[in-house]
Amino acid sequence: EKKGFRLEFCSGGKAYKKFELHDHIVNDLDHHWIKMKFTEQDAKQKQPLWNHEYTRHGRCCFNLYDQNAYFLLAMRLKDKLDLVRTLRNHRITPGTKHTFDEIKSAIKTVTNQVDPDIKCVKHINGVEELN
Repeated sequence: EKKGFRLEFCSGGKAYKKFELHDHIVNDLDHHWIKMKFTEQDAKQKQPLWNHEYTRHGRCCFNLYDQNAYFLLAMRLKDKLDLVRTLRNHRITPGTKHTFDEIKSAIKTVTNQVDPDIKCVKHINGVEELN
């Protein structure tokens, strides 16, 4: 088990196991995780994004949550924090310019003032994204 603020790349726990296509959670995960890199079919059948997220982060809490519980908790937290709404409430919307500190301050309003673990990434093609 890895200790520290950012839980990622932990050893231990079971490897990611693909969800069966008929499992209810597949549609929920598909709805909650935007598929920017994968088609809906690949996202559901091959599950590369969910595999990546579980392998990178989910295995860090294997002693508390199994794979299903990990993803259910992640979806609940996403709904509870609703960062899109939070940013919109602070007038931070796509196509507008804001400083990193403005974005960070807006997010802190829903994290009990805990600093979010985010960074600004500039890609080769000039596109910047918050990660």
